[in-house]
Amino acid sequence: LSRSRSIPFIIPPALHGQDWINLINEEHVQEDTDPCMIPQSGPRSSFHSLAGAYVVGTINPELYKFPEDKSETDFPEGNIGRLWFSIEYEQESERLLVSLIKVRKLQPPADSCSPFVKIYLLPDERSCLQSKTKRKTLNPQFDENFVFQVSSKMLLQRTLKFLVYHVDKQKKHHLLGQVIFPLKNETLTDDNKLVIWRDLEKENLEPPSEYGDIQFSLSYNDYLDRLTVVVLRARGLKLQEESHAVSVYVKVSLMNHNKFIKSKKTAALLGSPNPVYNETFSFKVDETELDTASLSLSVLQSINGEKTHVLGRVVVGPFMYTRGKELEHWNEMISKPKELVKRWHALCHS
Repeated sequence: LSRSRSIPFIIPPALHGQDWINLINEEHVQEDTDPCMIPQSGPRSSFHSLAGAYVVGTINPELYKFPEDKSETDFPEGNIGRLWFSIEYEQESERLLVSLIKVRKLQPPADSCSPFVKIYLLPDERSCLQSKTKRKTLNPQFDENFVFQVSSKMLLQRTLKFLVYHVDKQKKHHLLGQVIFPLKNETLTDDNKLVIWRDLEKENLEPPSEYGDIQFSLSYNDYLDRLTVVVLRARGLKLQEESHAVSVYVKVSLMNHNKFIKSKKTAALLGSPNPVYNETFSFKVDETELDTASLSLSVLQSINGEKTHVLGRVVVGPFMYTRGKELEHWNEMISKPKELVKRWHALCHS
């Protein structure tokens, strides 16, 4: 008897637990010096290695047929493209298998588009793997396999980053958008291949502030009296020691009339100046307290789990405590109840 072929399922963004915010990345890509692995033409079974990562030829698109859904037809206003990929983890060999499937609805700077994709496994930003370039298409079909060597112990602290580029006639690379995908919320096993799509986000090209920056979303639900904070990521942090001994976390503290009410912490991530958290916290705040309450977000580093050092902090709240972007973020949250409002903020040293 012939064995029936299993059909992979699609994980829509709304069902990804805490992974329900599209992230914006800040990394400045050095196009001429990126040590990316570019697959050469050759047999399908050829392997190319780079610091524990591999390009594994091409995949059979028949194995990635999607159930009927609207992911290729329903694009929100302002969308700059959508990327499909699959991930699987081999426990025995400690290999993360990443299949780059396709991208749709790219918005290039010119009429024609010749796209390719770079794939990073953060926090390693020194090396990446790279797809082949597809000529003159806004809807490239890649069907390429890539492998990253990563231990099961470290897997859930890693984050996939896809950068989609266009190559113009002068061979110059233009970044069209990116996808950031933390692995910590996923169940990755040998027999569990996740097929996922994500909308591309534009990159934040502003240089980091003196002490770094933090990105988070705020939302207030006036019906539930609930203040929600989604700590997304930080960038440009000034770590005090060798990165292998340092872990970095964010502490979110609720204050009222400058009186401490409650605090919550993210997981501690090992030694990256650009950590990705994507963690959600909620606080009980009465609507009448929005004029007197404030939130303090502190980024702290811990060395070998002991010595703690504050890398920077930011306070958002009403006019009583804040001005500028921090006040604007708070007021926008109040004016858009139940809606997540996302912003970057510069960290201050206090």
